[in-house]
Amino acid sequence: MSNQTGNTLLALLTGAAIGAGIGILYAPDRGDKTREKIRKNAKSAQKELEKQLKTTKTKLTSQAEKTRANFENKLEETLSTMSYKADDILVALEAKLEDLRTQNAKLKKETTSK
Repeated sequence: MSNQTGNTLLALLTGAAIGAGIGILYAPDRGDKTREKIRKNAKSAQKELEKQLKTTKTKLTSQAEKTRANFENKLEETLSTMSYKADDILVALEAKLEDLRTQNAKLKKETTSK
């Protein structure tokens, strides 16, 4: 869940809780009944917020695990590709070294034969 969606949801829940509280305060009930309604609404809002927090945490954990697995796969592919390229470079360097040895041997023969 994106941060924007989480913020929007939190704002809606907060607005609903505030609206319910204001509605209860202006209700024509006695003080003890009003306090009890406020207490119930606060508990209800708290439970809903905890539920949403748990859902958000689960989704974020799932996304983090998927991202980690994707990163590990990409890293493995990259290391594998680099390994093949390193092998190709080593083969090319070995071939070049052999060519240089051959040229060096020819130069030695030419200088010793003069």
